[in-house]
Amino acid sequence: MYKYIFLFILFLIPSVVYAADASKVDKGAVWIMLMIEKGGPVMYPIILCSLVGLTLIIERLLTLSERKVLSTKHLDEIRNYWMRNDIEKAVHRCNELDIPLYRIIKAGLLHCRHGIYEIERAIEAAGQHESALLSTNLRMLGALANLTPMLGLLGTVLGMIKAFEVISISGTGNPGLVASGISEALITTATGLIVGIPILLCYHYFKGKVDFFVFEMEEVSLNLIEELIHNKEMI
Repeated sequence: MYKYIFLFILFLIPSVVYAADASKVDKGAVWIMLMIEKGGPVMYPIILCSLVGLTLIIERLLTLSERKVLSTKHLDEIRNYWMRNDIEKAVHRCNELDIPLYRIIKAGLLHCRHGIYEIERAIEAAGQHESALLSTNLRMLGALANLTPMLGLLGTVLGMIKAFEVISISGTGNPGLVASGISEALITTATGLIVGIPILLCYHYFKGKVDFFVFEMEEVSLNLIEELIHNKEMI
């Protein structure tokens, strides 16, 4: 899905630019292009990282919603199937819902005849599997959070090399030539941090959200299975 979001962003950017006020767009576009030009070739991979990062953030926001991961509104259906001693129907309903919570519940239901210890093991294993699935694109987001400041640092080094080369050739008599290399260094550093810091914040936010979801899903699943087994024994 994130590939389609990325393409949507690429097509959306020109539309937004043309839809805005023409004079502001001209000034803004000229300033941005000027910064990219002054920042040198390292600016292009940083911009690419920002687009990929934005795509992944939007994809994670859409995927890691409580409705798609931790919706508990169908638990009563599972209880009713269990009380009718129709475990196969309960498992089939979990398959139909096909969201992480009910996949974990299904793992518990499939081991319900083997005792609470096996149920706990099955739920824990299913929770780890769902955690890996929910964290699919977070590894890439974390990599981008580390990569973009490093690219900015690379731009800094290249800019300083350029400045010292100018000094070695023409001396310090022309500050404008030296300023070009220093400007490149500072622009790439700032851009790398501007892109990297929000991506890093989003990475830790989503990681915390995944950990919370996994804990809650395991807790809900285990409590449900224990409740069902207890109610069955009481009948």
